Amino acid sequence: MFFLGETSRKNLYGVDAELYKVVELALTISKIDFGIPSDGGLRTAERQNELYKLKVTKLDGYNKKSYHQTGKAFDVFAYVDGKASWNTKHLTHIATAILAAASQIGVVLEWGGHWMNFVDMPHFQKPR
Repeated sequence: MFFLGETSRKNLYGVDAELYKVVELALTISKIDFGIPSDGGLRTAERQNELYKLKVTKLDGYNKKSYHQTGKAFDVFAYVDGKASWNTKHLTHIATAILAAASQIGVVLEWGGHWMNFVDMPHFQKPR
């Protein structure tokens, strides 16, 4: 069983409390450890725009806002063999645990891995 490390807890600061609970429960279900990257939680419009300029996101933070800006989204990375991984196989396994955890506690959650136009494997959000 895995647990949310100090850095990941900090990176989730300001994110919806239900999402925080989903992450904690998913870590007890997942056979692959995972964490929350530095920009994986709540973002300001300014930070969202910086990521847009770096071409990390398609949303500029002003005209097109991210769910991260309202605390209704989080991103993950796998932690395998002592290193961060964004391997599709790892992220799919983690997504299964996260979606199961959300279902268990009654939280409706969308996974970016299911999107058709822009697949975003590390991304999860509460629908509006």
